[in-house]
Amino acid sequence: MQSEGLEPARSVLVTGGARSGKSGFAEQLALKAGRCPIYVATSAAWDKEMADRIGHHKARRDERWTTVEEQLDLVGTITLHCGPERIVLVDCLTLWLTNLMLADRDLATDTASLAAAIPDLAGPVIFVTNEVGLGIVPDNAMARAFRDAQGRLNQELARVCDRVVLVACGLPLLLKPNSCPDIQL
Repeated sequence: MQSEGLEPARSVLVTGGARSGKSGFAEQLALKAGRCPIYVATSAAWDKEMADRIGHHKARRDERWTTVEEQLDLVGTITLHCGPERIVLVDCLTLWLTNLMLADRDLATDTASLAAAIPDLAGPVIFVTNEVGLGIVPDNAMARAFRDAQGRLNQELARVCDRVVLVACGLPLLLKPNSCPDIQL
């Protein structure tokens, strides 16, 4: 993603709510790059509804895409597949975090490892993630722990990625780089 006057981005974080259009936006962004698109799918088909969701995502992609499925070793997978002639799209970090949590992994360590790997990747990467902290406070400890871990993951990746885009109602809004308002009190 390139905005006027900016160097081309090597890493983009696309965030938004459920069904906001973030995956479709990220897919179009990857295709516009003119490189071989690699789709890293982090989801597992836990049930029929999830299998249907995966099928819907697959149906949107044509023969230009190579799909790689990886539920846990995201750093190894993107390191392997990123390259000058390729662009990697990871969809999505929220399901990756779910997989880590269910595997009883150290979420802080895995988050830090992913963030540390991004600047050294051999090619561009786009990450899709959900913004889960805008709703009500979950009523159970596990859901609150997930929401908090997702917020920390999103903040850490937003810190290291060149661009951050919020998609709402199918409309992308560039968050980074941004101009923080100079607020005088």
